[in-house]
Amino acid sequence: MRRRSLLALVPATALLLPGCGLVSGDGGSGGRTVTVWLMKGSASQEFLDRFTEDFEGTHPGISVDLRIQEWTGIVDKVRRALAGEGEDRPDVIEVGNTQVPGYAEGGGLLDLTLESMRDWGIRDWLPGLAEPGRWQSRQYGIPWYAANRVVLYRKDLFDRAGITRPPRTRDEWLEITERLGTGGDQGIYLAGQDWYTLAGFIWEEGGELAAQRGGGTWQGALDSPAALRGMDFYRRLQALGDGPAGADEEHPPQAGVFADGGVAQIVAVPGLAGTVLRENPALQDKIGFFPVPGRRAGVPGAVFTGGSDLVVAKNTGARDAAVAVVDALAGAEWNTELARTMNYVPNRKSLADAVAGEEGVAAMAAGAARGRATPTTPGWSAVEADNPIKEYMTNVLGGADPATEARRATERVTALLEPYAS
Repeated sequence: MRRRSLLALVPATALLLPGCGLVSGDGGSGGRTVTVWLMKGSASQEFLDRFTEDFEGTHPGISVDLRIQEWTGIVDKVRRALAGEGEDRPDVIEVGNTQVPGYAEGGGLLDLTLESMRDWGIRDWLPGLAEPGRWQSRQYGIPWYAANRVVLYRKDLFDRAGITRPPRTRDEWLEITERLGTGGDQGIYLAGQDWYTLAGFIWEEGGELAAQRGGGTWQGALDSPAALRGMDFYRRLQALGDGPAGADEEHPPQAGVFADGGVAQIVAVPGLAGTVLRENPALQDKIGFFPVPGRRAGVPGAVFTGGSDLVVAKNTGARDAAVAVVDALAGAEWNTELARTMNYVPNRKSLADAVAGEEGVAAMAAGAARGRATPTTPGWSAVEADNPIKEYMTNVLGGADPATEARRATERVTALLEPYAS
């Protein structure tokens, strides 16, 4: 699933230099126009103008035609383009990181495994972006930018409670959150159906949302002992605030709840702080950030990584030129620029230092090293559309037996994934 206003970064190893190495004998890359679909809000116009001017200057004969797309309806639009329907044929497309398997399954994407291993430092990529860009052991999606949740907290409320530093473990997190919930304040505001946050807790315990079995079959896994431990931690943390058990973080928007005051912590992407400050400027300089704590001291907890990958259409008429554009956009120089311009997390673990000066982004980058993505099956979109995980969470928070509810949710997830068995 895609979240806007998130975060990205850059590769630290030297990628291909402009004009080097990417032409593979399909007629060369000269005299080509590369049509690139990017999503609204992913990059500023100033960044795109600078990139285009530099790329065209260092790649004689290649022109870049950037076209900004809306997220609404984009899945069907991309599928039509990949199938060769209509006159609008992009060569390079920005897609949500969890959308790649669905496009790859239809056979419309160019296999970029060779370039990823030989030239682009695949082993250094953030796993939450790299893993969902892979389909049947081949790499189709190239990480562009990333974002993940951190804890936004009120520095003044921490000070008032005598808490001098953020928690380093999950047990410490529970302890200080309970201390913060006094005098009418909420120690944390955590909506009952924030399933992306739950996913991180499940992964931290060693569990999975769904697991692949023999023959390419996927099955729900919410009823495993590890997944149940993740849900139990969520229940204990959520109980230390007044978040609604039957709604997600957007109903009501948690930014507004945090801005109203009296809430010590929320779990969100750092960019949400801007929304909070627009609603309550008095909180300027009072908001801090720390990574979601893990079980071990000093090791951030597992988190869901959202963001975008770049893909190349298999039906492109400018293969080498299109690959060169991906090389540049995802390469160290311009990916770093994107991260700094848009407050994103780098697409490589080794580039975290490039955003170390921004507290929120630095917290996000620390957590991104343990980032994960949803199961890499085209069927996961059906799970999110029906979303039995939300109902499961609400029922458990309402006092229902966790094991019974987990089995019920697991069966529903399995049924939704069954039609997509490979």
